[in-house]
Amino acid sequence: MKISSDKIRSIFLLIIILYIFLLSIKLMSGSFKLFGNGFAEELFTITTNPFVGLFMGILATSLVQSSSVTTSIIVGMVAGGIIPIASAIPMVMGANIGTSVTNTFVSLCHIGRKEEFGKAFAAATIHDFFNLMAVIFLFPLEMYFHFLENGALFLTSFFIGAHSFYFTSPLSYILTPVSHAIIRALNNPAIILIASVFLLFVSLRYFIKIASSFAKTEFDLFSNYFFKTPARGFSFGLLMTAFVQSSSVTTSLIVPFAGIGILTLEKIFPYVLGANIGTTITGILAALATGSSAGITIALVHLLFNIAGILMIYPIKNIPLGLARRFSDLSLKSRSVPVFYVVSAFFLVPLVVILTV
Repeated sequence: MKISSDKIRSIFLLIIILYIFLLSIKLMSGSFKLFGNGFAEELFTITTNPFVGLFMGILATSLVQSSSVTTSIIVGMVAGGIIPIASAIPMVMGANIGTSVTNTFVSLCHIGRKEEFGKAFAAATIHDFFNLMAVIFLFPLEMYFHFLENGALFLTSFFIGAHSFYFTSPLSYILTPVSHAIIRALNNPAIILIASVFLLFVSLRYFIKIASSFAKTEFDLFSNYFFKTPARGFSFGLLMTAFVQSSSVTTSLIVPFAGIGILTLEKIFPYVLGANIGTTITGILAALATGSSAGITIALVHLLFNIAGILMIYPIKNIPLGLARRFSDLSLKSRSVPVFYVVSAFFLVPLVVILTV
């Protein structure tokens, strides 16, 4: 099949815009790290209250915009004996909720286009509702029965003495030099954040414009192949996230495809579950690098928590799917709702809980 020169030009432009989109997320994460990375580390040391620890995980991950970074920090602190395993477990659970702030924020870039926004916001918040339900079910069970901790302690014995190795995401090679150069040049977290949001809005606008022309042709092949069955979608999400080492990137990347109607919520849900498993790989690698049995245990807790959440919630998947759709409908009636949700759920409420409990 011959590809026209216009189609080749469109593909080339789409690759450039996709790069800018990923770069904007990298810059956004970098700006938040400048704001709060040190604060996140200090945050984890101020309490042993498991309920407060849960909200610390949410706030810290919302600040650094990466559960992989947060869990790696927690793994390092557990390995160094700074915090005990029991205190770290709720923090890891909170990190799972906090990591979805990025894709939810990306969905807000569609807010000016009603039909797109409804689909994009539902696709983003399905991740939120799954993680929230997993915590609601598993947090009290873990506090009373410690099944995640005991299971991870059992599995740790198989990892002791295992050789550690490092894997650097290929995205880091193409994004990190440019993002670091921009961060050094701007040298101000607020300006970097503004620049990242501007790039995000611009890249999304043109990504949607160009991608829409492919929606009924090439992207249908993408949807039908990688998302044909729940198992394929799950595997694709797992492998993609393990490869790029960031569930924030892989789940954010899928939001525009939902917005323009290429992917349905039912197809996205297994992909998100796979991404939740894939993001635990970074923490496990970090733990193996420390050589600490306690560090390995907390990394395995993160893995077991996500597996247990999938086993419990996937059979009742219509609940999170329905909640995401209803919340999306509510947000369409008042555009202040999604903005208030992001600010309160990921930043304001966790901060209030931490300061008052």
